[in-house]
Amino acid sequence: MKRIIIAAAISLSAFVSAHAASITGLNNTGIGAGGANDTSYQLSIVSDTWNGSTVPVITLDNTWPVNTWLANDSTSKWITPTANQGQSYDAWNNGTYTYRLSFDLTGFDAATASFAGRVLSDNTVKVLLNNTEIASGNGFTTWSNFTAASGFTSGVNQLDFVVTNWAQNSGNPTGLRVEFGQSAVTAVPEPETYAMMLGGLGLVGFIARRRKNKQASA
Repeated sequence: MKRIIIAAAISLSAFVSAHAASITGLNNTGIGAGGANDTSYQLSIVSDTWNGSTVPVITLDNTWPVNTWLANDSTSKWITPTANQGQSYDAWNNGTYTYRLSFDLTGFDAATASFAGRVLSDNTVKVLLNNTEIASGNGFTTWSNFTAASGFTSGVNQLDFVVTNWAQNSGNPTGLRVEFGQSAVTAVPEPETYAMMLGGLGLVGFIARRRKNKQASA
């Protein structure tokens, strides 16, 4: 009986090692000091203020427009296009600000991936996973939720938060804030994991048959 328990434990250990883990790279906005770049995100801008790509900046607490926006906390902070977080954009036309977060599922079964989170924006936001819209939101004081349980790829994935800043000729900052809740994905087992699992199951079967034969001959 002791050998059966040991063999079963070996098999179970191999099985569990191939199961769900959280997705690496799903980082909340603003992890770091205010005024520093948030290097988890890349920002592309199409605006009448300026166009191009940059790394967004983590906002300072208690500095406008933060606190008009939902206040920063220890879980996440707002990020903005430049270190001047109160800068006014898009005086005459709506601007588009695409904040991209990349994460790699190489070595994982993409069909098992899922995540959930929430987002704030000034003004509206669309959330796209690998160019497919999964959610939208509007507001900088009330969270909007987003989830995904399909649409992943086995390599590098792109999660885009496309913010539209409505045109206004003064006092018109823009920003994004993202928090992730749960996420999960199953690792693809290494060949040795399969061998260990099959070996453990085989040993369990062998011992069980041997016990059965002994009982039959008794």
